[in-house]
Amino acid sequence: MGTFAYFPHTEEDIRVMLERIGVPNLDALYSDVPDEFIRKEDYDLPSSMSEDQVRAWFESMAARNTRLKVFAGAGAYDHYTPSVIPYITSRSEFLTAYTPYQCEISQGTLRYIFEWQTMICALTGLDVSNASMYDGPTAAAEAMRMCVASTRKRNTVVASSRLLPNVLEVLRTYSRYSGINLVETSDVAEAVAEGTLDLAGVIVPSINRYGIIESHLGLAQLVHEMGGLLVEYCDPSALAVVKTPAEWGGDIAVGDGQSLGIPLCYGGPYVGFMACRSELMRKLPGRIVGQTQDAQGRRAFVLTLQAREQHIRREKATSNICSNESLMALWCTVYLSLMGPEGMRKLNSICYENSHYLKRELLATGLFSDPFEGREFLKEFVLQPLCDVQKLQQALLDAGFFGALATEEGYVSFCVTERRTREEIDALVKVVKELAL
Repeated sequence: MGTFAYFPHTEEDIRVMLERIGVPNLDALYSDVPDEFIRKEDYDLPSSMSEDQVRAWFESMAARNTRLKVFAGAGAYDHYTPSVIPYITSRSEFLTAYTPYQCEISQGTLRYIFEWQTMICALTGLDVSNASMYDGPTAAAEAMRMCVASTRKRNTVVASSRLLPNVLEVLRTYSRYSGINLVETSDVAEAVAEGTLDLAGVIVPSINRYGIIESHLGLAQLVHEMGGLLVEYCDPSALAVVKTPAEWGGDIAVGDGQSLGIPLCYGGPYVGFMACRSELMRKLPGRIVGQTQDAQGRRAFVLTLQAREQHIRREKATSNICSNESLMALWCTVYLSLMGPEGMRKLNSICYENSHYLKRELLATGLFSDPFEGREFLKEFVLQPLCDVQKLQQALLDAGFFGALATEEGYVSFCVTERRTREEIDALVKVVKELAL
């Protein structure tokens, strides 16, 4: 038995390894660490507990949390999760699966990845999808690099300043260390039309940071005339009812799959997606699962176009994100298969009706004005507050609501998904009305 119950090495194993590297004991491995930084007293850890005691302890901790009704969005959305999804994704063949290099024993994993790719292609209208990316912002950054790699000798990417703030932050970081000239602007078409940029690509939101559904009429033609590629950052749940990237003439679509039934959980886990036109397939980062036939002519799945990351030199790789979020891709695949096209349309219809109802009721309080009057939105919107924002936020928190997120421009944002009832909306508005008294 080893020193620690869950370590496989015996005392003899450790002795042999220390002799091999010429070190007298384990402490000597830390000889270069200053003595004052080495803890010498015992750790202040609780004594062991039984399983029941551990469960009771965690339940008591969880009971201290305040559960709020979420009226916030900003890229993370409180959509319904069908109860069957956690059971399917918790099955051992899925939960313990990693990289399906051996296709002959990985057909289940390969199949659901293939189905995920197929569903993303159906949502975006594009030809090919990968599986998958870490999250939406890093998918956008990989698309930026993909534009540069695909257009050759062109080094400028124009990004709309109406993208989500966290997406812009990641784009800035990637561009800085990739030598890419990132230009941020509120008027993408004007920046491109000037014709002074060595344009590799343009990144615009399908639905912007204010919740407004954007029109990209004519933008793809303009970008293509200037030699660049058009990237659209999307909310995949909304693609069931708004124009797809392909319909706008886009070349690449990216976004985050969190809105496809992944619960809100302190920042993760999320799952990024990326799709593109078939001509760009060999520049697509991440892995791709393809459909083929086995020796008996049966439908089978296999990893294709693998020479992308760990298989080749880092400097030649399309991307150096070598892992994916395939368990979350499975989650979203199950979600989409359960919802179906009609379910997704109904979901968006409920979001639309409830969010517009909340906006009308909030404006009627006299405590807000509409900075984007007449602009269409789906489930999220911003208002200009005519009251003390901190008092507003605190009043909502005290009443059990999470909303009125402050933006950089001084607006407050609200989001209403299908999980919010009319009774909850009315209760929130009542809290706001009391501020006006």
